[in-house]
Amino acid sequence: MELQGSATPLLSWSGDCLVIGLFEEGVELTGDLAALDQAVAGTLQELIEEAEFKGKAESSAVTRVGANNPVRKIAVVGLGKADALTAEGLRRAAGVATRLAKREKVKTLGVSFPVWHDDAATSAQAIAEGIELTLHQDNRFKSDPEPKPLLLQSVDLLGFAGQEAALTRARQISLGVTLARELVSAPANIVTPITMAETAEAIAHEYGLELEILEQAECEKLGMGAFLGVAKASDLPPKFIHLTYRPAGTPRKKLAIVGKGLTFDSGGLNIKGAGSGIEMMKTDMGGAAATLGAAKAIAQLKPDVEVHFISAVTENMISGHAMRPGDILTASNGKTIEINNTDAEGRLTLADALVFAEKLEVDAIVDLATLTGACVVALGDDIAGLWSTSDELATQLLNAGVPAGEKYWRMPLEEKYFDGLKSVVADMKNTGPRAGGAITAALFLKQFVKETPWAHLDVAATVWTDKENGYNNAGGTGFAVRTLVNWVLA
Repeated sequence: MELQGSATPLLSWSGDCLVIGLFEEGVELTGDLAALDQAVAGTLQELIEEAEFKGKAESSAVTRVGANNPVRKIAVVGLGKADALTAEGLRRAAGVATRLAKREKVKTLGVSFPVWHDDAATSAQAIAEGIELTLHQDNRFKSDPEPKPLLLQSVDLLGFAGQEAALTRARQISLGVTLARELVSAPANIVTPITMAETAEAIAHEYGLELEILEQAECEKLGMGAFLGVAKASDLPPKFIHLTYRPAGTPRKKLAIVGKGLTFDSGGLNIKGAGSGIEMMKTDMGGAAATLGAAKAIAQLKPDVEVHFISAVTENMISGHAMRPGDILTASNGKTIEINNTDAEGRLTLADALVFAEKLEVDAIVDLATLTGACVVALGDDIAGLWSTSDELATQLLNAGVPAGEKYWRMPLEEKYFDGLKSVVADMKNTGPRAGGAITAALFLKQFVKETPWAHLDVAATVWTDKENGYNNAGGTGFAVRTLVNWVLA
């Protein structure tokens, strides 16, 4: 499918379907739209009236145009209120337009959307991402894995001529999001610690990144007792992934992104029971998926920033080798941890990964993890939690999330709550009281970063959707890839 900016005037474009974006306040046709309506014999105004189209965000309507017209169909997509339009609004509207085009079996599509905040590049990129991500089909595990042929052959973004760089950037970022989506959507018998390492190897080979895969013996030498304690029960070997992007010249800054990589979480001996969502625990590597997705995008974008992508990847299973409630593990920084719940395993793997990241002497560390159900209860399905020891870093991430259309809410690092993690026999327990569970999880992680500015993103709710949602299809969402890319590029 060819996606391009076009300088063709609205009245001169020809093709299967022309999609017009309209605000709630702009449903009355004036200027070029009035002229367009006249050229199509009043079909546009008739469509608006008959469909009772009000311009509400993500609403749409379509109709055929009379014979002997260069446009076969014309459609409208709602953009909501003009003063509330965002890059994400354009991205979602583009998703609506693309679904409409697929439904109407369109081959050539013209899209006429406004520019957000006079920023043509950001607007073009958002629209292109919405189109690219909506078109993504994942049929790998169907009996007939071949996707239905894509009829859509070309899309012209009217008014966005000269934005080739933005469209290329959208494609590169979308490839990273798509990788994260597919990793999260795949079952745990397909995406394993071994195949996660192979994915990192493929990225390194394709884009010239440095790769270090630490095997179990090497992790033992580094004293990664917390990570390896989780891995003991699995028949599959743990893999500690360290993928590095280095720019051609002197890096402007050095960053680390650490993703939780539990390819399946049974809960361990504290096994997840009925109603626990155990069947969805293939998604417990959503943080690592976003980390690798960001690596793929950043490797193509080539910023002047050094970035380390890290994940301690394993399963949390049940066997005679499994860690037991009451066991004490020693992390690679010497901290001792009493296990009072084997289902709080992700923070154990992250502990050693964070210690490893800080030894790289980076300027900032961000970890992301499908860490707690408590964060889902606190913030719902669409918002990730953010904790940070640095106001500056927290602000950077919040700002990076806005154009990405990914929502975060900064949560408190309430030091008093660490009292709930204190152990009689070790430095700390791996879980605290039920109340404030997402906060105590963040406080646990904080013990493994000494001085480097650090932020923790709890993405438990946001890496998966059960139904079509804007430009997201049902399944993995690739959440946080765009935020991480924006943060690195800033």
